[in-house]
Amino acid sequence: MNPDANRADNQGSGRIQPAVRTIRVEKYYNSIARLEAAYDRAAQSRPPRPAVPADFVAWKEQLRGKLRDALGLHHMARCEPTVVQLGSEELANCRREKWILQTEPEVWMPFYALVPRQRAERGPLPVVIATHGHRGAGKLSVAGCDEIPAIRSVIEHYHYDYGRRFCAEGYVVLCPDARGFGERREFYFGQVTNEDVMDEEFFLESSCTLLNRKAVSLGQSLAGMWTWDLMRLIDHAATRPDCDAARLACAGLSGGGLQTLWLAAMDDRVKCAVISGNFFGLRDSLISITRCSCSYVPHLCELVDTGDLGALITPRPLLIESATGDELSGCRGLQNVTEQVEITRRAYAMLGNEERFCHHVFSGSHRWDGEKTYPFVRRWL
Repeated sequence: MNPDANRADNQGSGRIQPAVRTIRVEKYYNSIARLEAAYDRAAQSRPPRPAVPADFVAWKEQLRGKLRDALGLHHMARCEPTVVQLGSEELANCRREKWILQTEPEVWMPFYALVPRQRAERGPLPVVIATHGHRGAGKLSVAGCDEIPAIRSVIEHYHYDYGRRFCAEGYVVLCPDARGFGERREFYFGQVTNEDVMDEEFFLESSCTLLNRKAVSLGQSLAGMWTWDLMRLIDHAATRPDCDAARLACAGLSGGGLQTLWLAAMDDRVKCAVISGNFFGLRDSLISITRCSCSYVPHLCELVDTGDLGALITPRPLLIESATGDELSGCRGLQNVTEQVEITRRAYAMLGNEERFCHHVFSGSHRWDGEKTYPFVRRWL
């Protein structure tokens, strides 16, 4: 007799039914409430935010130092700034160049450079680093590679081709693959198969969790590695004859908004920032609900909330766009966004730079909007 199966009931169907191999758990004893309480205690223990302009510079310098440690930037290794061009193609409105840039020993970052037509007649152009989020196959989505059917679909859904749109506005646009995305995917088990490579879900997904799990055990973080790589991309932009790196912006949706937030908070060379769909209070978005592993940085909640990271960007222009129905906002919805926006807005107002700060709220779900973005960047860059 098969010990893993029971005979059918007494109605005589004759079918073999699988045995019940579990028991009903009547009560689960959870721990999230304890972590929420720990977050509240940590938030109350953070150093006070500056109340007057004279205190801001010291606050910014001290907080950046702590965040560098939390991100693990001191673990990153410099190398010769080697960059190799892999190809170039002329498109309708721009030239799309493919490059790889070495950001650490044995670590390479593929990226596209979108260069407007007739660039040579206009001299060096302002630069936009267009960072991507999830489910867009890395740089392919923001660079507007809609000749790929799967990319065309996500562009339509998320309005993901903002890199191409910035290029049409007259900027040189750099569209990098973040670690764990696109051509920088990591794999759990050996080599991928041909079936994996051609599977659409596999193609669009990322390996954030794998990388961040390994990084945090070494005193690093995926967010720190992203930030380091983007800093090296700014270094590269400063060497390009077609780029005016003194006028450089960074913009991104979702995980790209997170990359933009960290880079602009930590590097003053970013002269203008656009964060779309990723400006949420940490208690709701990291503790009470589960976000992608790439959002988690050791000791982050002990140091800041999202509004504080935004405050580190002042006095440089910053636009935040938020969807009314963004599911990533957490159970309190837009309130979890506006609370953080007000922390950042107060910093801009304190320093007399409120006109350089904009929060654009639009109706819809998690996506790039762009209605206010392009005029805002044009004004300040």
